[in-house]
Amino acid sequence: MDGQPSEPAILPLDTEVATLDLVGGKGRNLSVLARAGFAVPPGFLITTRAYADFARANDLADFAPARAREARPDDPEALEAASAAIRERFAAGSVPDHLTRAVRDAYTALGEPPVAVRSSATAEDLPGMSFAGQHDTILNVVDADALLRAVVDCWSSLWTARAIGYRARMGVPSEAVSLAVAVQTLVSAEVSGVLFTANPLDGRRTELVIDAAFGLGEALVSGQLEPDHYAVARDGRILEKQLGSKALSVRPLAAGGTRTAEEHAADRQALPDAVIEQLARVGARVDELYGEPQDIEWAWDGDALWLLQARPITALFPPPEDLPAEPLHVLVSFGAVQGMLDPITPLGRDALRGLAVGAARRFGFEFTRATQPVLVTAGERLFIDLSRPLRHRLGRRAFRMVLPLVEPGTARAMEPLWDDPRLTTAAEASHAAFPRHVAPVALRILARVAFTLLWPDWSRARVQARIEALVAETRARADSTAGLRERVELLEGVLYRAFPFFILQLGPRLATGLGSLYALGRLAARLPGAPDVLLLTRGLPHNTTTEMDLELWRTAQVIRNDASAAGHFKSAGAEELASAWLAGELPGTAQTAIAGFLERYGMRGVGEIDLGRPRWREDPTPIMQVLQSYLSIDDPKLAPDAVFARSAREAEATVERLAARFRASRGGLPTSHLARWTARRVRALAGLRESPKFLGMRLLGIARACLLESGRELAAAGVLLEADDLFYLDIEELLALADGEARDWQGLVAERRERLRREQRRRQIPRLLLSDGQAFYEGIEPARTGAGDLVGSPVSPGRVEGVVRVVRDPRSARLQPGEILVCPATDPGWTPLFLVAGGLVMEVGGLMTHGAVVAREYGIPAVVGVHEATERLRSGQRIRLDGGSGRIELLGEAPDQSDRLTTPRASSSSAT
Repeated sequence: MDGQPSEPAILPLDTEVATLDLVGGKGRNLSVLARAGFAVPPGFLITTRAYADFARANDLADFAPARAREARPDDPEALEAASAAIRERFAAGSVPDHLTRAVRDAYTALGEPPVAVRSSATAEDLPGMSFAGQHDTILNVVDADALLRAVVDCWSSLWTARAIGYRARMGVPSEAVSLAVAVQTLVSAEVSGVLFTANPLDGRRTELVIDAAFGLGEALVSGQLEPDHYAVARDGRILEKQLGSKALSVRPLAAGGTRTAEEHAADRQALPDAVIEQLARVGARVDELYGEPQDIEWAWDGDALWLLQARPITALFPPPEDLPAEPLHVLVSFGAVQGMLDPITPLGRDALRGLAVGAARRFGFEFTRATQPVLVTAGERLFIDLSRPLRHRLGRRAFRMVLPLVEPGTARAMEPLWDDPRLTTAAEASHAAFPRHVAPVALRILARVAFTLLWPDWSRARVQARIEALVAETRARADSTAGLRERVELLEGVLYRAFPFFILQLGPRLATGLGSLYALGRLAARLPGAPDVLLLTRGLPHNTTTEMDLELWRTAQVIRNDASAAGHFKSAGAEELASAWLAGELPGTAQTAIAGFLERYGMRGVGEIDLGRPRWREDPTPIMQVLQSYLSIDDPKLAPDAVFARSAREAEATVERLAARFRASRGGLPTSHLARWTARRVRALAGLRESPKFLGMRLLGIARACLLESGRELAAAGVLLEADDLFYLDIEELLALADGEARDWQGLVAERRERLRREQRRRQIPRLLLSDGQAFYEGIEPARTGAGDLVGSPVSPGRVEGVVRVVRDPRSARLQPGEILVCPATDPGWTPLFLVAGGLVMEVGGLMTHGAVVAREYGIPAVVGVHEATERLRSGQRIRLDGGSGRIELLGEAPDQSDRLTTPRASSSSAT
């Protein structure tokens, strides 16, 4: 036990070698504060080398991680049992002699005062993981023997049940963590508490928040009392004070340890105003030191303020870098609009910015990817900056009308902002140049709208022919490229051409179809008892996403009709099937049929708006899972092609019902003819809603395939590790790489991959974000009629009763026929599941988002904008979903597994 460590076990608090691996998150942050001159109680750090020596000497180095791995994070009893076994071994262990001497010597040098002993783990107080409250702090330790026991207790707290479970949920391997200990003189606190240098509830960086209570801070941070609550501006001005009951206080005992005392302090302000203002100013300096909002524990001894620890406020969503808080910018989640809330790779973000540049140039605005003002990055995701149009009278009016259709949850979040003085309408003269840019393009669009109104089928066929010509031209150019620079230039050409094509070619046709739907809805609103005009969008022809899903259904039927292929799909897992297809080893008919599907649609995938995400042709696992779900549909009435055909017939019947109602109304025969004429244009053109994205994916799919070829070449040369490393660089970096610039490309890619992995764990993404950091997460809050019942935005009429299946990633979905799909958001990569689902609930989305459009076409009742639907609803619950009213009624849990396969009882009309 007396073997000497290779490095010191003890370091001074202000050491310059306070790395995360050596002194943990809390120790590192305390060292930063001490070196910066802040008032930190004196003390010393016991490094992770000491923990490793103790664990090695007591045979715990392998035992503890192995025992922790045996416990599932969702099994509380197993976690407690694992923790008890590990901590029992720690309590029985002996501290090596060299560690005992080192700790005693450091304590003597400190003057042997009462101390606080704080755990400092290597995986805590990080930007993405705080581990707050997971490890132990022991207060008022008064002698050397007690200090050694407290140190072992802190080491042992690395293995509390809560810490083991937290690590497992956050994807941190137990064998990769260690723990240091910070020993500090105990502050005899009259008042203590927590300071947040940004408002932790809404994210505002312009406001600091202080919680304060009498005595030591243990009662406050453990949630045992109601503290005072102060809101303070960054310059120290007190904005708000709420006095809490402060019914308890924790006080030190002379012999060591603490006692909890009753307080009668509801009418006493814990911290004087002058000290509140001083603390806020100190907090602002700490914030500047770290460059991000901090959660700071502090104590006031009646004379001085002391900082006990600081860590990042991990729950805050980061605002865009380099975007000032003022003037106010209003940012709408691009992912919420597109149905993909995941972080986006650097090249994926650059590609989308390139599309914005192409659109701006078509209107005469000479922006670059760096200067375009529309798309900004926050939390590795894109947000749409609406500040300019919202300060314009016409822009404000347009967005107030359109936003509820696109993303009703965001529209609801915007309500308190319309009258915000920071968004006052700018003088119209400042926008005088805008009409000059827009007018020429608008005239061309209006001319095509007129043409399309007169000849809808001819106009649609004409734009579809142009789409095929553009794709063929791009593919031919791609075939002639060689080398990374030419392939990046191909990508840029695609980006700058795509959006102008959408605006001038697809825009007028789509506007005619959707405008006809809107006009017919306004007309029908005056008729009592008229059918819902949204039923006209059931079974819409010419929708590329619907055509894709039906083609996949036909592929499933080819497999079903081949006994060998069907048996293979029944017995194998989706990943095994995907690997077999990639190797050309599936039974012949299945191999050929899937190849045919992927030849046409293989450039699609989940999260496809991100150029950096894998496509189905690269990883067909999701397709195999959907095919397996399709093969489980045995009822011919539930066959997707039959459902689609019924939906189309119902839409045609709706046209006739509408015409009949108008004919019987005051307008008579002319109005009936107008309604029929308008409805035909809806049926002929509204299906183009999915064409812009499908075209974009086809063009980007060609560019992605070319870039992957360059990635393989660079990986073979040792410049990159993987072919898809290219997507973690932006366009400028790719051009520098193509020119042979020497950088640590592998290190840069690894850093960005880790950043995206960290952001992937973020569960709540704001729909709306302000430049001052304020974030709005809520969707449409439940207007309850029963316990737990929810309400969202109705987007597809009909009622269905069935069993919930919560799916956060369609690549791991096990959706059974008739189950109600509950998910955060959907893009076209999700829609093959719709042919199996009995209903749809989404956390984001609106009337015209992809999921809503396809749900209506399939006749699936759907509700969107339900805040935290994936948390409030659980797989196995039975619910009644009304896609006409937006109401979700909880009926209970599914009684057994057989109930999960029950066919839903659905109605196709919102009036039932």
